[in-house]
Amino acid sequence: MRNISISDITIRQPEGEGGFALSFREKIELARQLDRLGVDLIELGPIENRRIDSLLVKSVASAVKGSAVSVPLMLTGPEDAPETAWAALREAHRPRLQVVAPVSTVQMEYLCRLKPEAVIERIAALTAAARALCAEVEFVAEDAGRSEPEFLRRAIGSAIAAGAGIVTICDTAGTLLPDELFDSIRDARAAIPPEVRLGVRCSNALAVANAAAMAAVRAGADEVKTSACGGFTTTLDKLVQILKLRGADFGVGCSVRDTELLRGVAQIRRLCEGRGSAPAAAAAAGGTGDFSLSVHDDLSAVVQAAEKLGYELSEEDGAKVYEAFRRIASKKESVSARELDAIVASAALQVPPTYRMENYVINSGNTISATSHIRMRRGEQLLDGLAVGDGPIDASFQAIEQIVGTHYELDDFQIQSVTEGREAMGETVIRLRANGRLYSGRGISTDVISSAIRAYINAVNKIVYEEG
Repeated sequence: MRNISISDITIRQPEGEGGFALSFREKIELARQLDRLGVDLIELGPIENRRIDSLLVKSVASAVKGSAVSVPLMLTGPEDAPETAWAALREAHRPRLQVVAPVSTVQMEYLCRLKPEAVIERIAALTAAARALCAEVEFVAEDAGRSEPEFLRRAIGSAIAAGAGIVTICDTAGTLLPDELFDSIRDARAAIPPEVRLGVRCSNALAVANAAAMAAVRAGADEVKTSACGGFTTTLDKLVQILKLRGADFGVGCSVRDTELLRGVAQIRRLCEGRGSAPAAAAAAGGTGDFSLSVHDDLSAVVQAAEKLGYELSEEDGAKVYEAFRRIASKKESVSARELDAIVASAALQVPPTYRMENYVINSGNTISATSHIRMRRGEQLLDGLAVGDGPIDASFQAIEQIVGTHYELDDFQIQSVTEGREAMGETVIRLRANGRLYSGRGISTDVISSAIRAYINAVNKIVYEEG
């Protein structure tokens, strides 16, 4: 029986294209859930912000134990994109680099502003660079449904010659019906070497993505891109159900754990459609989580915006936040929701520190579990915490909770660069939920682990102070 590899693109899908506004922590939890279900590949987004996105890739790679993890390389990305992606991905259980290229005339001109010959050359060069780093390289042909057949053939041939072992054909525009996709995949399978795996991604624009995916499998596709949540492509649970009920008739099956599927997908959907979904979060807050403020907004507007983010500011803290907001807003055109989040973290609820960090020691690698030993001071007392976690940051947070004696819900985790260059300062903003309220902490360091630890302790100090 032929095994069909199932990949999931829920994390990768942009928010404006049917995806979800997930926090750092939620993306890691989603990846863990998919790994437990036995999904063959978990796809992450491209590395656009080197510090933040690289940390996410490293964290997911550390948390995922069985599934492969992929990072895409875009045709118009920076020259060092393969090296940057590989540095973040290399410790994954099974890393995969993807070379993504539009192959229709309209997308080549609109997205890449490249002529067809230049696209072919760039595909070959980027694939060769990826293959020099990673044993598993996939070429993803975007908008193949509207590509000229001859150009698509050349693009695929160029990628295979440069080292791609998987080729994925995407009906990005959603123009193909199941029988038309069947013909396209059948022809592609006949044209590529048998050792090269053939994948497919189906748009659900015509509400036939599940049927189209099964047609592609019958025509010879070896891999299918799905989503555990969202109606923009083939749905994970529906495709697995189809393969379970009818796969034997066509000599195909998959390794996803169907006995755990309904519960796992339900958990993922609660994660995505709850706080992780921008529209759902906005409805719950009575407004939008995607807003901007300007220097012309008054104290009341700023406090109301902070409430939409989940904060209950006292009169004193509201005044402090507004003062800090005015300083920043006077220097720029607008202040975004994430920027206001950082302002609240730095200006509100600044309290005398109950706990101070003395030192920490981290042990981590691709063959051992991450451990963190943290020593903190409370008054004259030295306190030690030692914990094992899914990556150095998770282990550090657990070590802090061991010292404090309380587990807190991590509501959000953000990292942003404060300065530029090799010695750049990174700022971490953390939001913890305790007794139904949110508390923000901020940490700054040239080391992202150090800044995360400092931010967590900062938030814990605010909780402890409030609890008296």
